[in-house]
Amino acid sequence: MTEKVLSGKKNGMAVLLLTILGYLAAIVFLIFGGSRGIIPLFVLGLIWICLGWILLLGLKVLKPKEALVLTLFGKYIGTLKEEGFYFVNPFCTAVNPAAKTKLSQSGDVDGGHSNALLSAALTKNAGDANIELTSKKISLKAMTLSNSRQKINDCLGNPIEIGIAVIWRVTDTAKAVFNVDNYKEYLSLQCDSAVRNIVRIYPYDVAPGVDTTGDGVEDDGSLRGSSELVASRIRDEIQIKVAEAGIEILEARITYLAYAPEIAAVMLQRQQASAIIDARKMIVDGAVGMVEMALEKLNENNIVQLDEERKAAMVSNLLVVLCGNKDAQPIVNSGSLY
Repeated sequence: MTEKVLSGKKNGMAVLLLTILGYLAAIVFLIFGGSRGIIPLFVLGLIWICLGWILLLGLKVLKPKEALVLTLFGKYIGTLKEEGFYFVNPFCTAVNPAAKTKLSQSGDVDGGHSNALLSAALTKNAGDANIELTSKKISLKAMTLSNSRQKINDCLGNPIEIGIAVIWRVTDTAKAVFNVDNYKEYLSLQCDSAVRNIVRIYPYDVAPGVDTTGDGVEDDGSLRGSSELVASRIRDEIQIKVAEAGIEILEARITYLAYAPEIAAVMLQRQQASAIIDARKMIVDGAVGMVEMALEKLNENNIVQLDEERKAAMVSNLLVVLCGNKDAQPIVNSGSLY
């Protein structure tokens, strides 16, 4: 389906004024024709009173960044995109299958809480052309879609929770209306699918033996450390899926990332243990260097002559002092070691 933009003259105001003048003239015809017995004049005024309102159905008002897809007896005739006051064929019908769909996004939604109220209002005022017209407009603004958090297994099988925000807009109204059943629901489902496809490639944290790029080489990619790259891949994945729906994905961002509650405490302990091991390793490396330096200084200055056994004892004592979690309690030995 190819979009056809209607760029004709905006005759809405002229038709509105002519319709009002026509009704004024019809009233005059009714009064004058009825009082003077001029039947043709009276009938003409009566016909206009009964049918003149049909022209009002062809009046369409568009604000900036709004579009209206029009069909005539089931055939697509074009899309109004520029703001203004239009007059089109009164028998044209505006089409927007996603008009009543509510998503967690900006602009045209409220989280779905007033969906029932809106449906009731539309049913009650089915004859109100303004409400019907408003409900059929397609927004061309950039909107933000924030789907609910998903629980997904990463490449190591660890369950994580992730949420994304997608900034999107409609670029081809014909594709959005006619190529898919409901372009808002279609976008939401494709976002969920793309997130699952990309997240399962990455580990939550950097892990050995993991290839996230598909080139057969291990890398340091992870959900936590490569969030920009992950978001970019999610955006590209969504764009491929929704291109046929006339939707452009401007940006995708990770808004929430954490381990699932059932393993969050265990993973926290694991991270703490890893941090403690790294800290201990650094402390031991530093302590060994300090002990080595102490022995070298003692030998250089000939302060004391130590045999191998006494060196071992001294090394043991120094390592205990330097690597211990608490302050050492000194013990004075007034006798001999032997």
